[in-house]
Amino acid sequence: MEGEPNPALRGQECEGCGRVAFPPNPYGCEKCGAPAAKLVDRPLAGRGRIVAFVTTTHANRRDLSVPYTVASIALDDGPVIRAIMTDSTGESLAAGDAVETVLVERAADEESTDRVLRFQKCEAA
Repeated sequence: MEGEPNPALRGQECEGCGRVAFPPNPYGCEKCGAPAAKLVDRPLAGRGRIVAFVTTTHANRRDLSVPYTVASIALDDGPVIRAIMTDSTGESLAAGDAVETVLVERAADEESTDRVLRFQKCEAA
């Protein structure tokens, strides 16, 4: 994983108005009403800035250990998404911080691991 480029998110761009959406929308453009056929797949840069974040101490999923931090992130490409941060306590985070995607290895079960997408704090571009 060391030295790999930032993993990309897959979004869509409207050919009619240029709006970028994430996650992909099968119905059409939410801004101009263009049909789904006018939405083209588009890789997103996987970088953005924290708008807000919260650290939770109560697990609502078995695959997440507490504490963990969820942030609203304004992607450089336009959409605002929610994602889990690598900083589980949120102590090093602040609104406005630059963040980027990263793949994190975790135990899938007792015998194997998998990689999940998270965001981590980074230097501003």
